[in-house]
Amino acid sequence: MRRNRKVKILATLGPSSSDEDQISRLHVAGADVFRINMSHTNHDKLRELVTNIRAVETRHGRPIGILADLQGPKLRLGTFANGPQMLTIGQRFSLTNERVDGDATAVHLPHPEILEALRPGHRLLIDDGKLRLRVISCDGQVAVTEVEIGGKVSDRKGVSLPDTILATGALTDKDHADLLAALDADVDWIALSFVQRPEDVADVRKVVRGKCGIMSKIEKPQAVERLDEIMELSDAIMVARGDLGVEMPLEAVPGIQKRITRACRKAGKPVVVATQMLESMIQSPVPTRAEVSDVATAVFEGADAVMLSAESAAGAYPVEAVTTMSRVAEEVEKNEYFLSILNAQRPEPQQTGADVISSAARQIAETLGLAAIVCFTSSGATGIRASRERPNTPIIALSPNRAMARRLAVVWGLHCVVSDDARNLDDLVDRSCRIAYQEGFGRPGQRVIITAGVPFGTPGATNLIRIAFIGADGLGGI
Repeated sequence: MRRNRKVKILATLGPSSSDEDQISRLHVAGADVFRINMSHTNHDKLRELVTNIRAVETRHGRPIGILADLQGPKLRLGTFANGPQMLTIGQRFSLTNERVDGDATAVHLPHPEILEALRPGHRLLIDDGKLRLRVISCDGQVAVTEVEIGGKVSDRKGVSLPDTILATGALTDKDHADLLAALDADVDWIALSFVQRPEDVADVRKVVRGKCGIMSKIEKPQAVERLDEIMELSDAIMVARGDLGVEMPLEAVPGIQKRITRACRKAGKPVVVATQMLESMIQSPVPTRAEVSDVATAVFEGADAVMLSAESAAGAYPVEAVTTMSRVAEEVEKNEYFLSILNAQRPEPQQTGADVISSAARQIAETLGLAAIVCFTSSGATGIRASRERPNTPIIALSPNRAMARRLAVVWGLHCVVSDDARNLDDLVDRSCRIAYQEGFGRPGQRVIITAGVPFGTPGATNLIRIAFIGADGLGGI
């Protein structure tokens, strides 16, 4: 199964898409990676979904990535004794650690870590920003605030803290249990929610120990401020625009999205753009024109992947949503401006032999009009380097490591194939040409360019580049 686009698609599984046949239809329609939202998934359901995805993978013979998205800390108000209350602009409203019955003057806040971290001037956003409070004073027990944006407030509404860094990490007890269950189920990626600082990622990395990739979700202003440090410790980044748009001005989100995608490409880290991409398709078989433009913008920016959330998880048209997203991406990549935009954003290769070889392979392939770039990648680094160049030439990533092939399914432009490592140079050439031929990338008489590491099987040591002809029998010749 060969895609006609290079950007990848993540599809979230849920009530509309959990059985094997529906997952198969989503994969055929264009889903390259499946997201399991641990906010709504228990461990038994997690194992069932992973089993179904792996069955679909076997059926279609293509590596499929699985992303387990951890819930993260959910910060909520307490309850109100007499139902919803109306807060008016300018009034005082207190948040207390005492278990009081909430009213129009105060409510219990069952998160002592918030009260310990709040300082005068900090903002609290209630119910996805519908209400805004500003702290006047806080002694660690009670925070007295002034209402800046009023409205109705009710039980258990969410609390967002755009100015406050909590002492607790991003990994809750539930997240830790979910993380262990996901690792036991052999998922390929863990998405870490509400990251504030690089230490949050480091804590998770100690648990994961290389068993899967870590994708940090950028959805808080504190994470944007420390993006470079967080990116360095992460294997991939997700631009989680939903919560980001709550804690930061909505008009700032598009610029932040562009900044993050460019920074990730420069650093060679896969980046996923997520949230509300085809939101109307939850209930409609066709998207709005604005949603199509939103998907197209992410593709033009060079994002590695775009993601569907409720559209595929709980919507009435999950397969249609994936099909639409795939069609939009294909059309963008055919656009006359697409390559010029990507080329203008291409970062300079880092001063390593592996980066220089990947850059040279792209230039040679495009100058000579080669059929494909074939890269042998055990650790995934060579494949990611090839993708970072954003070549117009197709990239075939050959890996002896099935888990790595699945992980690379989220990376821009990589057509991943599980294959034994080359035994020697002749086997390297024959294997590359044969797979390029079998996978439909090249015909006899065409040429491919091969990058690999010598000695063979040495992770992260890309130091060889070779051009080979595809012979009449599909094998290679120098």
